[in-house]
Amino acid sequence: MKLRKLFGLLLVAGAVAFSMSNISLYAEEGAAASSEESAASSSESAGAADEGAAEGDEAAQVAKGQTFFDIVFGGSAMDITVWMLIFLTSLATIALIIDSFLSIRASKIMPVELVKAVKDALAEGDLGAAIEACESTPGPLSNILLAGFNNISEGYDIILDAVSSAASIETEKLMQRVNYLNLCGQLAPMFGLMGTVTGMVAAFGGLATASGAAKASKLAMSISGALYTTAVGLFIAIPAILGFTFIKNNASKIILTMEALTYDLIKILKGAEVEDGDEAAE
Repeated sequence: MKLRKLFGLLLVAGAVAFSMSNISLYAEEGAAASSEESAASSSESAGAADEGAAEGDEAAQVAKGQTFFDIVFGGSAMDITVWMLIFLTSLATIALIIDSFLSIRASKIMPVELVKAVKDALAEGDLGAAIEACESTPGPLSNILLAGFNNISEGYDIILDAVSSAASIETEKLMQRVNYLNLCGQLAPMFGLMGTVTGMVAAFGGLATASGAAKASKLAMSISGALYTTAVGLFIAIPAILGFTFIKNNASKIILTMEALTYDLIKILKGAEVEDGDEAAE
């Protein structure tokens, strides 16, 4: 009987000891799991911090790199080509405006000395002196007058046709120079629009390689750089169109004055022709 009680006590003590060992084992496993979870969370937070710092650095670099030199030369080969075309158009516009202001002037197209010399020579009946005056002062008016003088033997109607044809040619020569300025005014915004379109394509294509805070900054910088081409193109087109309008009106006024002056000068040839005819009849 005592042996049974003792055996029962031993069984109870063994069960208690076994249960206590299992509880301690479970406690150790729980502590290890919690430590692992805390280590993982700390590493994740550290990685997130590193990623945030990297994104912040990238965003700072994007914002810091927004200069006009980087916008012009920091893009693709297509963007640089567009900028070069815009710059060439601006140089051509400036050159054409300066050249038109210097060349399309009444004093240059209709020199006062030439008009006076031709009037005096024709008034004296000296056609050779009038031709010599035109040859010594080349220009649009000289070319028109020479066309009439060279056909004096063909009759007055032929002289008028020759003068009219020469006047049309000289007018076309003057207006070609002005039309090139109009061409620059039309090409500049087109080049700017092309640069904006290609820049927008590159801007949205670059979103695939950016993330976080740098994504918005990179998109804003790319769009800003793309819009620069349109702004510069319009900045070139406006003075080009204004210059074209002013120079064209001035050229038209000079051409009309030159044609009227030419017909006034060759009227003397009609009288000379009639006079020669009367002399021939006598």
